[in-house]
Amino acid sequence: MRKVHKGIKILLFVVVGATVLGFVVKGLWNCLMPELFGFHHLTFWQALGLLLLAKIFFGGFHRHSGGHPGWRNRMRERWEKMTPEERERFREGMRCGPFGRAVEP
Repeated sequence: MRKVHKGIKILLFVVVGATVLGFVVKGLWNCLMPELFGFHHLTFWQALGLLLLAKIFFGGFHRHSGGHPGWRNRMRERWEKMTPEERERFREGMRCGPFGRAVEP
């Protein structure tokens, strides 16, 4: 029974959040875009569709659990166990960008 109540609360939160975000997107779009760029006004459902499209393009649907909290600690432990020669080889392998600047872990 607790799972049902939790599921209902989550569903209610999602519906309220989507509604609020839909109205925010609609309001911002209708205030800015028609006057700045000559675009048409959006309806609420179009704003929700735009929000979903942006989520698909830029956010995906993976869980946001704060990343991998142990990754940094494991990397620090590995770094501390490396010899100076291993650290230099690691730095050489981590060259990035047009200037070849080494990335410090």
